[in-house]
Amino acid sequence: MAAAVTVLVGTTKGAFLIEGDPRRSGWKVRGPLCGGWPINHVVGDPGTGRIWAGGGSEWHGAGVWRSADGGDSWNCAKLTSGQMDDWAANDPDFARMIGWTPGAPPFGRDFQQVWSLNFAHGVLHAGTKPAALLASRDGGETWERVEGLTDHPSRPGWNGGAAGLVLHSIVPDPGDSGKLWVGISAAGVFATEDGGRSWDRRNRLSNAEAHAHHDHPAAPKDGETGHCVHNLVRAPGRDGDLLYQQNHHGVFRSADGGRSWDDVTAGLPSTFGFPIAVHPRDPGTIWTLPLNGDIQGRFPPEASAAVWKSTDGGASWARKQAGLPERDCFFTVLRQGMAVDGADPAGVYFGTNSGSVFASRDEGETWDEIARHLPTVLSVETLTRA
Repeated sequence: MAAAVTVLVGTTKGAFLIEGDPRRSGWKVRGPLCGGWPINHVVGDPGTGRIWAGGGSEWHGAGVWRSADGGDSWNCAKLTSGQMDDWAANDPDFARMIGWTPGAPPFGRDFQQVWSLNFAHGVLHAGTKPAALLASRDGGETWERVEGLTDHPSRPGWNGGAAGLVLHSIVPDPGDSGKLWVGISAAGVFATEDGGRSWDRRNRLSNAEAHAHHDHPAAPKDGETGHCVHNLVRAPGRDGDLLYQQNHHGVFRSADGGRSWDDVTAGLPSTFGFPIAVHPRDPGTIWTLPLNGDIQGRFPPEASAAVWKSTDGGASWARKQAGLPERDCFFTVLRQGMAVDGADPAGVYFGTNSGSVFASRDEGETWDEIARHLPTVLSVETLTRA
């Protein structure tokens, strides 16, 4: 029997779980969870069913919530302090009202939010705002900073994008625990092959001559992709290090682990967008959701929603719109707002800033709205268990 899929959704008002049956239908929404915190990313471990949710704010501080029972109960590992802690420390009545317990979070006030999570090889990684990488080897109870990235010599030149300086993509190699890639906006792609002790910055264009001039400040120039990478994914298989990224100014493909990048934007209706997703078994099949531009409103071109699909690694693209709003559509899909499941055919999912989640059971050919009226959706992932 096919396994049931749970769509893990992070929003501005907590985490939500959208649970389907083995046919990927009959969807039911659970939430809000995690104390109503702003939750930037939710991930799960299919082997154990554990779920983690990372988020926070200047008010809450940063933290990672964890559940060992499918989302029925949650504990929070508070990593930094927020304004709430200042109030509670000076107001016993307020402290009692929110159930506040005095303590010193391990990272003081070093960052305001956990932005991204990834669990692989027994290690839970977290990306933060401002950009840093953390690691936990006990399921999210205790954390340490990955100092090799923090100390990278390029760090003084890292610049934040519109959302700030965020580490938003954490991409492991499933066959090699020492290899990991991260995407930082707006510092680019970094990779380690020694478990995080040393890092390479990997933004070089392989076809630099084709990008000699662009007017947009975030566009490729000086032989590099542009450092405002929006989302980064690794293709399945072990025949090489095939990566894709949606950049601020185009979609790029790398066949060598990010050491060089080719622009595969041709055929898309715009160069701007946030998410990109790759098929769980076919390295040449990818999906993205273009938006009209960073200063044109950040909604689908011509206000007509469509997911664009490539089955040849970005050499050509096809518009997929069946079941999506074809007119008067002004939503945005954010950088972590698209995911796939491992079923056959693969399911594809995305969430919008207008609170809808859409699902495709046929690899993006047709779409259904499986949830609506949620808070602003910040991230979408999937968890499949038998």
